[in-house]
Amino acid sequence: MGISALRMMSASVSATVFGSPVADPRAGASAFHEAGGRIFVDLTPVLRSSLGRALVPRVFDVMEARSATVMRGLFGEPEFSVTHRSKRPAIRRALKLAWRFRILPHAVQAIASPEKARRRVAQLGTDLKARLPLPPGVTPLDHAEWLLSTQMIPIVPSILPAVAPGFIMLGLAGKLLGGKAKPGELASVLRGLPHNVTTEMDLELWHLAERIRRHPEATALHDNPLPPPVREELDGFLTRYGDRAVAEIDLGLPRWREDPSHVIGVLANLLRLEDPSLAPDALFAKGAAEAETMIADLAHRAGRLRGPFIRFALGRARALAGLRELPKYYLVVALATVRDLLRQVGADLAERGAIEKPDDIFFLTLPEAREGGDLRTTVTQRRDDYTRELRRRRIPRILLSDGTEPEAVAHTTPTADGALTGTPASSGQITGTARVILDPIGAHLEPGEILVCPSTDPGWTPLFLTAAGLVMEMGGANSHGAVVAREYGIPAVVGVPHATESIKTGQQITIDGTSGTVTSS
Repeated sequence: MGISALRMMSASVSATVFGSPVADPRAGASAFHEAGGRIFVDLTPVLRSSLGRALVPRVFDVMEARSATVMRGLFGEPEFSVTHRSKRPAIRRALKLAWRFRILPHAVQAIASPEKARRRVAQLGTDLKARLPLPPGVTPLDHAEWLLSTQMIPIVPSILPAVAPGFIMLGLAGKLLGGKAKPGELASVLRGLPHNVTTEMDLELWHLAERIRRHPEATALHDNPLPPPVREELDGFLTRYGDRAVAEIDLGLPRWREDPSHVIGVLANLLRLEDPSLAPDALFAKGAAEAETMIADLAHRAGRLRGPFIRFALGRARALAGLRELPKYYLVVALATVRDLLRQVGADLAERGAIEKPDDIFFLTLPEAREGGDLRTTVTQRRDDYTRELRRRRIPRILLSDGTEPEAVAHTTPTADGALTGTPASSGQITGTARVILDPIGAHLEPGEILVCPSTDPGWTPLFLTAAGLVMEMGGANSHGAVVAREYGIPAVVGVPHATESIKTGQQITIDGTSGTVTSS
């Protein structure tokens, strides 16, 4: 069902962003293909376009740097020769998108008044949430398809004009400063960033742990049922953030409000943190203060003429960049509703004997759920395939049509000292004990350990509250893990190939978030 939902969302992307409606939204956009129960996007038109080659790898540079390197390595291959040199079609589509979503006026408004921009995007979320409940006379399946195909994707370009100016201002400040800003200094301006729904969630989790700590029943976190005072505190957190989950775009996975065991495990970890100087809210406040000090310092270095603009630009970056998490957050809230709707459909199918139990719905496609019939064999086969794929340790980022993985066959030269290299994500250097975690559910991370993981999403970030540093196999300087690490002020290196295989739990390592290296201590 997750693949089927993503297909409908891809059709919405095609219609919303590229102005190309899809004839059958349930089939998805033609650029989306399934392999191993995962969705891959056909980037061939990008590689064959002069404009695509110029722009798309730059986006990947900051979001998934290793993939950008692989893409550039394919530029010389004959099958990816440039066949589309004109920039006009893409420019026309961009202008239509900008006009439809009033991107320029909203961007100007964001720079002039970040507070008004924040109120506007908050209203967008309120309006979306108002459309989520099932209307009278509409079937759960019809409403789920309506939400997936028309209501979710437009939230992204609607919020973009409030977010992009913050990063544009950061980039302009960097250009004007030139060599006057040392490596890592400009990025440190984003530490302790306000208005980020994910860090707000993490800090609320810490405050929840602090409140629970005051209860005599705090040591009974794993009791079933939970003591009433602890349950009451937890319910308050889940009322606001219960739609989240690890790997939360997968409709088949339970939300925290359905299964709060991950949240309870994180709370247990937080209760072991007793050093006040390492408290997440203290570190966050320290990072915010350091960011403001850095802004003043950089403005001073820029001189009397450029200094005021540097101060203004970096202030706007701090005021707006934290909104980057909102589009994903709103999408996840909507997906939680879609999951609830599909479980209603599953309950009906189970009652009719089409499937064994309601959650089997998530191994079916939307058309199959609509058609009904005996679907038990289909569910069993797909569940087996899903279980097998969960054991796969290596997932290709880029895959050619003949099955070749370019990154796997590329020749890499190891560093002389055996160091692992990646993308600098959050400046600073730390030496500590590595903890390799492949799945955050039930994970145990001692305060001060260095988190080594494949990738992260918001469901992982509560672990950042006690981590001393981050090493991640995927990502770039502006990927989720990198952004959150900077906001917490912990050194981070991302896009490190085979990090979870090369580093062992308990190993002493040193990570340098300024140079992008990881060495064994």
